[in-house]
Parts: sequence; C-alpha cells; structure tokens
Amino acid sequence: MQPFFNFNGFPCSVKLRMYKCATQGTVIKEQMPGSKLPLFFYTIFGARQYFFNVAAVASHTCTFQISIRQKNTFGQINAFKTPTLKFIFLTHQFMKLKSYFAICIAVVLFASCSKGGGNSTPVTPPVIPPSFGFNSLKVNGIYDGYTYYNINTSPVIKFSFSTTIDHSSVSNSVSLKDNAGAVVSYTATFENGDSTIVIQPVSALGFITQYIVAVSTALKSQQQGSLRSGVTVNLTTQIDSTDKFPVISDSALLDLVQRQTFKYFWDFGHPVSGMARERNTSGDIVTTGGTGFGIMGMIVAANRNFISRTDAIARIQKIVNFLKNNCTSYHGAFAHWINGSTGATVPFSTNDNGGDLVETSYLMQGLLCARQYFNAGNAGETTLRNDINTLWNAVEWNWYRQGDQNVLYWHWSTDKGWAMNVPIKGWNEALITYALAASSDNYAVPKIVYDNGWANNGNMKNGNLYYGITLPLGPGFGGPLFFAHYSFLGINPHDLTDAYANYWSQGTAHARINYLYCINNPKKFNGYSTANWGLTASDDDARGYDAHSPTNDDGVISPTAAVSSLPYTPAESMDALKFFYYKLGDKIWGQYGFKDAFNLTNTWFTDSYLAIDQGPEIVMIENYRSGLLWNLFMSCPEVKTGMKALGFQSPNL
Repeated sequence: MQPFFNFNGFPCSVKLRMYKCATQGTVIKEQMPGSKLPLFFYTIFGARQYFFNVAAVASHTCTFQISIRQKNTFGQINAFKTPTLKFIFLTHQFMKLKSYFAICIAVVLFASCSKGGGNSTPVTPPVIPPSFGFNSLKVNGIYDGYTYYNINTSPVIKFSFSTTIDHSSVSNSVSLKDNAGAVVSYTATFENGDSTIVIQPVSALGFITQYIVAVSTALKSQQQGSLRSGVTVNLTTQIDSTDKFPVISDSALLDLVQRQTFKYFWDFGHPVSGMARERNTSGDIVTTGGTGFGIMGMIVAANRNFISRTDAIARIQKIVNFLKNNCTSYHGAFAHWINGSTGATVPFSTNDNGGDLVETSYLMQGLLCARQYFNAGNAGETTLRNDINTLWNAVEWNWYRQGDQNVLYWHWSTDKGWAMNVPIKGWNEALITYALAASSDNYAVPKIVYDNGWANNGNMKNGNLYYGITLPLGPGFGGPLFFAHYSFLGINPHDLTDAYANYWSQGTAHARINYLYCINNPKKFNGYSTANWGLTASDDDARGYDAHSPTNDDGVISPTAAVSSLPYTPAESMDALKFFYYKLGDKIWGQYGFKDAFNLTNTWFTDSYLAIDQGPEIVMIENYRSGLLWNLFMSCPEVKTGMKALGFQSPNL
C-alpha cells in the first residue's frame, strides 16, 4: 500500500474495497486511489484528493469500505476503517456518482460511526520526533570528498549534523573498521553544542592500510529523531617513512639487488632442465624467453663472483642439453612454455602450441652472450660454445615469413599451422627478432622484411611531444616500458641509429615520458611520485596481468619498470630503487628481490615473481654499471653483419 498523505504527522495510505454482498463475503474489487476525491476529503486529509473509479463494476448490491493505514518510525502500524456502506448501482454513469457519495459518507462517518451503528474512538498516534541531516565532514581539518589518502595514523574525523546528538547512540551507530572488517576502537567527543561528533582511533592505525568510518541511521538526536541518511568515509593511511633496512652505499645496494634477484634463476631454476620457471607458482612450467634472460643473469653472477665460472658453465650446459635433447623445436624455434621435467610443449593458448619466434629471440640473445663470455679454450667452454651454435644455427628465421612475405610471423605449430597469424610489427619489444633474423648464417631475412614488416614502411614512427619530450617511435606515450628493455638487454642503444630512429633517444625519451606521466599523475592514484614510478607489464590486482602504460594505467607500479630503466634514467631510477628498498622493503622486498607489482591506491602488494621481470633488472643494472651484456652481444660477428645489413650504424658495429 503506497503512502499518499500525512495524517496527524504520520504517512498514510488509502484503499477502497468493494464486497459482492452486504455480509462482506467476496471481494470483487480492491484498488488504490487513481485521481481525486471531493473537496471535503481534500480538506480533512491534508491537501490530498483521491478518486476511486468504480464505473467498471457490474450492477449489483455492493458493500464499500475505506482502509487507512499508518506506519510510524517505530515500525508500529495504525489501521483505521470506515463503517461498511451499502449501495445499489444501476448504470455505469450512476455508479460513478454513487462512488463519490460512498466516499463522502465514509469520511463523514469516519470519526463517529462503527459497524452496526455504534461509535468508534479514533486512535491518536504518538508524535514522531523530526529526523535530522548530515551537514559536513572534515578529516584532519580538511574536507576533500569521502575518500582520503596518505592519512596519518591518528586521524581526527569530524561529522557535523543539523541538530544536537544523543551521546548514548554513538557507539551503536558509528563504526571504524579496517579493510578486512576488523573493528578498531575509537574515542568520541563532541563539539559545537553537541552537533559535531569527533572520532579518533584509540591506538595508532596501521601504515598503508584502508579503513572505513561509517555513521548509520541508528544515530539519534537528543529529541530521539533519526539520521535521514548514513555517511561513509574511506581512509588510506600513509607509508611508513622510516627505513626498513640499514642504509648502504649505492654501489652496495646495486650489488644486493642483482645478487638477490639472481636467486630466482639460480635457486629457483627448474631442477631437471635448469630453465627459468615462468613465475614462482608455475611448478614445472618453464619459459623460453625468461630462460634467455636468466642465462644473461648467470653471466653477470659469474662476472661479479656471486657464483663460480665453473658453476655457471655447468648450469648453462644443463639448459642447452635439455633444449637439444628433450624439447620439440618448430623449424628451430621453441615454444613459449615448456614442461621443465619432460621437455614437452605446454600450450600458451589454444592455437599457440608451437614455435614462438620472439621468445626464441630472447633465448638466443642470452645464449649468444654466453657463447661470447665463456671463450676459454678448455673442453667445457668449447663444448658449450659448440652446442650453443647448434641451437642458434638451427633457427629457420625465414620460415617464419609465412610463404616469403615481407614480414615475420610470431607463431607456427605442427597442427595449428599459422592459425595465430600475428605479424611481428614495430614498435614494440621485438626489435631483437629482426636483428637476429638478419644475422643468421643459414636462414637470414633480407632488409625488405625489416623495412616492410617491422618498420611498416616507416609507420612505426611517432615524432610527437609528450611532456615536452619528442618520442621517435611507437604508440602514444611510448607504451609499457618493457619495449625499452627486452631487446636492449643485448643490443646497445648508445649511438645506434638507422633510417627510423636514434635508439638512445628512443629509450631515454620513453623512460622519461613514463616517469613524467607518473609524477603528473593525471588519474590521481595514491602514491605516485618522483620516487615511486614505473608502468610496464606485470601482475595486477584487478586484471590478473596487464601491460601497464600511461594509456593503460590503473594504479599498479611495477618495480622492474624503473629499475630496468637505470641506463636511460639513472637518477630517477636510482631514486625509485631506493624508495622500493628502504621505504617499501617490508612490503615488496623478498626472497628473489623486488616482488612483481603493487598498488598503493588499493593497498595491494603481490607475492609473485616473474622471470621476464626479474631478469631485466639484473641485466640492465649491469649494462648501466659496466655495459657487460651490451659488449658481449654486439661483439658477435654475425650480429655486426646482420645489423649493418638492415641499415644500422653504431661505433659498436
């Protein structure tokens, strides 16, 4: 029954019932008012008129009764009914007139008549105290909506209302909880003549934690009126600014990050194959590209004496033997995922169950660096070099042109063929694929494949300004930062040019644009700063995994983005590395270095490590420090020949 007016301060509703006979036997019609009643109904019931249309009722004797129901704020129902009234309707027109008459008599009799002719006493409902409203909010003296970040751990939250508040109702109507639902004790005091409640936690809140302060409609005024609408405030506390570890020199810190991150590939490498697991929860699944990054990390570890040269050779030889003897290759290319115990291909997706040319490129980049590094004449190093050459020379790069097209294709499998049908076009992470494809002694591709396919006849150029910086290549704002890392673990971008770009300018522009986007923070995510930046592909609290960039930003920072950009943005990257270690180290520093990602807006910190994110950190830190991997890769005779054939120029070629 819908409310239509207030009577004596209570919301009321009206309904007309018609019975088929005078004994109120069968209900033949029950309806709410559809229009207006006569004026005296309007006068009595507070500026409301209603009309019950009974014209559609057939001609017969009927009994009418009006019901009026009231519900007060205590949930009590007060019901009032008129006496029953009998009429005989002969025509539709006359029925309509009689319906007016019936209602008029019902209203007149309402206060003095009862069924059977007796008197009835009206029920007088209690007076309901007026409700009240919420006026204003301040958190630490500031109003900024209903969501607050970077709040101190002893905040003062003030709720102001339109009337004085009953102190005894606060404990049952105001709550403070953390994001797990745990209740937090608070004190409540009053200001402004008891119309403002001041809430403050009894003990300091936790750092980088979300809290909810809620005021419900159970809050009462001193007149016992109720709050009309509840209020909810979201708080996220600040980062603990104290250092989590003793401060050490920058050089010692870089040593530590490289050593700790290397453990992912060394301690957590697959026990059978020696290859890198896809992630720390992958079990037997190993990754081809991540293994290439891990091999480069082993070279760094041997060079810095984290492990012995002999141990490094043994592990890399184990990997090479497994690839040669246990794994299926697809015209020389290996699958993205492999079972580390058996060597069987593990499909990356339904149609991606064969060779992955880009992943194979990352593997070969690492193997060629190992071949150049382990250059002694002893039997162990000679065997390793020969076995690496066997794998390297077996990759049929030109097969992946899919019928001599002037572009390389990403995938091919025995049963699915070219079903994936993904051409490798720039600008993205795959420059290394074309550099190696041009460098093969047996299966090289010509320059036209690079120009038409990778460079898309020059359409991979950008040339626009972002934050005052010209970006030579790629999508708007540069895309995820791994574009500037994966191919340049081996390819030295310093003074490297071709018809399309200066690649040092490309890498530095990309990294600085990413940095400047984060400090400008157009989406206002919590925690972005000069020390907390870096958007690239990583795990994601909302999407599982995503390629983060300025055009795909949801508040997730990936440590590998800034750390692996150290050669391009040394000061900015070092600031980020120190922040990640000293300030967030209790959250994101662990067994294998920096964890994969975090989101300070959502106070989310992953526990995951990924091979393709850990590897670039070790290698790019080393390239910043010594240029070791750049020097090794660019020293390969076939790479010099191949890159020159594509039109590259560099003092390193």
